[in-house]
Amino acid sequence: MKPKLSPWKQKNKSFIEMTNTIIRELKKLANPNKVKVFLKFFKTGKGQYGEGDKFLGLTVPQVRQIAKQFAAQTTLDDIHKLLQNSYHEVRLLALIIMTYQYHKLEENAKYTYYRFYLDHSHRINNWDLVDLSAPKIAGAWLLKNKADRVILDQLVKSSNLWRRRIAVLTTYPMIKAGEFAEILDLAQKLLTDKQDLMHKAVGWMLREAGKKDLGVLVRFLDQNATQMPRTMLRYAIEKLPEKTRRMYLVKKS
Repeated sequence: MKPKLSPWKQKNKSFIEMTNTIIRELKKLANPNKVKVFLKFFKTGKGQYGEGDKFLGLTVPQVRQIAKQFAAQTTLDDIHKLLQNSYHEVRLLALIIMTYQYHKLEENAKYTYYRFYLDHSHRINNWDLVDLSAPKIAGAWLLKNKADRVILDQLVKSSNLWRRRIAVLTTYPMIKAGEFAEILDLAQKLLTDKQDLMHKAVGWMLREAGKKDLGVLVRFLDQNATQMPRTMLRYAIEKLPEKTRRMYLVKKS
């Protein structure tokens, strides 16, 4: 039976004061001038991948600073509440806190965080939120718990762009450990994906695999370069010698 994503069951009602305090601290650093830039950068217009997202105008270092300030006091109930917030930076802070907390946990608690992360994947709804959290939580768990990697097949088949991107970014720790089966399988399945953000994610992870073992990348390219979306191919070959890059691009054309 395939593992299912299930809604988080909130257990503690004492989170309200903490979450309100965190949000107030973030709002103190709000920068309206940057909001205008972020709305364009994260494609929040009608029909775009970030449609309707709201921003306070904080940079990632600013969010990290506040996350460090509150990480020790923040519970999963707090994080659950923060992830429901409409502001992008509030959700980002919640995920950064999770990454800080995860590596200090016992194994049973790590599993709770891993499942919580998957249960809330619908709120991890932009590429930076995925990229800054998926490798460090879901990826960290799956690196050490191979039997649970069956979840990747469920995620990659999702109609939700962000769940598919989570699947791909989750393979990063495996790649760094010299384990390539998962990214090669996902890359094969995503050759026909229509989303440019998926093309970039797959190409990026293939490039990382090539840094670890060039032969792995070359074999994949030799078999699939003509079928790969051009963006995926360009990302994958970015670190190869210019002559080799030209050869694969000619094959594609």
